Amino acid sequence: MSRIGKMPVIIPAAVQVTINDGVVKVKGPKGQLELRLHPLVRAEVKEGRILLSADLKAARDASAIYGMSRALVNNMVFGAATGYSKVLDIVGLGFRAEAAGQKLNMTLGKSHPVTFEAPAGVTLSVDAKKTQITVAGPDKALVGETAAKIRELRKPEPYKGTGIRYHGEHVRKKAGKTAAGAGAAAAGGAKK
Repeated sequence: MSRIGKMPVIIPAAVQVTINDGVVKVKGPKGQLELRLHPLVRAEVKEGRILLSADLKAARDASAIYGMSRALVNNMVFGAATGYSKVLDIVGLGFRAEAAGQKLNMTLGKSHPVTFEAPAGVTLSVDAKKTQITVAGPDKALVGETAAKIRELRKPEPYKGTGIRYHGEHVRKKAGKTAAGAGAAAAGGAKK
């Protein structure tokens, strides 16, 4: 039996949950989300909680599906209540971004400006310095996927560290050819 699946999902006061024919609908201040549960998993609302149950003898991986379904429902409730966000830092001389509605116009050291359009349900904002992008929305998976697509436009490069990275991400820098050559020349000069 799944230990995670057995845990009830507590519904905050500002969130409304309805369950019909295996479809869980969650509505809150940050948005509305919907999830169709796996046929092995059932859900019901009791006393301000969502309780999930599963037919664990029907399939070998039923316990894993049970736990995953509970995690997805919990993410939906949290996202509808408070929302999710990811922050991206733009590092590089002349690298910047500007938000224009649902579009993000970026200068990333390429020969042309890069435009990224956010999917429905995701909001993009840029700080005053134009070097920090905040991706926010109620759907955890969609926020993470959107942030990953923006990061993919210019991944952090290992020699100078320029590019788009997650806030707080550590980029390991490599020593360039000149640093390696200078070290070898100094070592070679010491031997003579």
